[in-house]
Amino acid sequence: MRVFDSKPGLVWVLGFALLAASGCANDDGRKKIVFLAGPDSHGYAQHCHHAGCQLLAQRLNAAMPDRVQARVVRGWPQDAAMLEDAAAVVIYCDAGELVARHAAELEQLTKKGAGLACLHYTLDTTDNAARTLLLERIGGYFEQHWSVNPSWEAVFKPLPSHPVTRGVRPFTIFDEWYYHMRFREPRDGVTPVLTAVPPDSTREQPDGPHSGNPAVRARRGMAEHVAWVYQRPDGARGFGFTGGHSHWNWAHDDYRRLVLNAIAWVARLDVPADGVASKTPTVEELVSGQDKPKPAKWTQENIQHMIQRTIGRDVPLK
Repeated sequence: MRVFDSKPGLVWVLGFALLAASGCANDDGRKKIVFLAGPDSHGYAQHCHHAGCQLLAQRLNAAMPDRVQARVVRGWPQDAAMLEDAAAVVIYCDAGELVARHAAELEQLTKKGAGLACLHYTLDTTDNAARTLLLERIGGYFEQHWSVNPSWEAVFKPLPSHPVTRGVRPFTIFDEWYYHMRFREPRDGVTPVLTAVPPDSTREQPDGPHSGNPAVRARRGMAEHVAWVYQRPDGARGFGFTGGHSHWNWAHDDYRRLVLNAIAWVARLDVPADGVASKTPTVEELVSGQDKPKPAKWTQENIQHMIQRTIGRDVPLK
């Protein structure tokens, strides 16, 4: 539809408003979702940013071939045009590095209507511009000396009713779940989608930037939010997910489905009634996608045992 008006700039304003209202799309109608992966870090099968992004992007493309075009970039794209028409940007990196280095660019993208999803350590930054961006664009972040990052088994039951939880059954899983996050106040538009009660032992660490503080210890026995969505006043959307430390956890169907649902929602896609369907990755698939070589002690049987212990069931051993 073409709009004519004698006032200069009005056509552009109306066109931009229509674009922002529906989310950006390619010429073929598919929503572009760009994953930005930081370098892998920590031990084997931990903080596998690129492998995790590749797996999630592949599953989105397979589930919605006519609606999604998901791409993965290592670091920040050299060609800025790759992000210009993105319906959503997903960042998975250490210490919020990509957010801190590119806060200005991300602010412009999100102002144009792009959704923003941040996974795990991406949420932890000491950069003031990055903190402001995360607070305003996804509704919260990890604030050192306020938030904590213990590893614990979280029981997610019950789950709230939201498009992001469609098809997701209550589940239990071990991960490095950050909690006591710094959320925007008031929390209008912020909806927790994963909430659990951490063991009191996770609150008993000494004071430190990540370990503990009096505010956390005062909340013994209370529920904490570890994943949330944010509906911004301008219509754009955000998602924060504090899990994602262990690469094996992507083998958990409900864990993976919630994140896929959230990324689709952030891109302003309609989440299917049963959630975004995706095939359980095999052990071979989880291993082959990682940048680091597999240590000799990590046999397929050992990996199978680790996954079973972490997610509560087997995955195909191929």
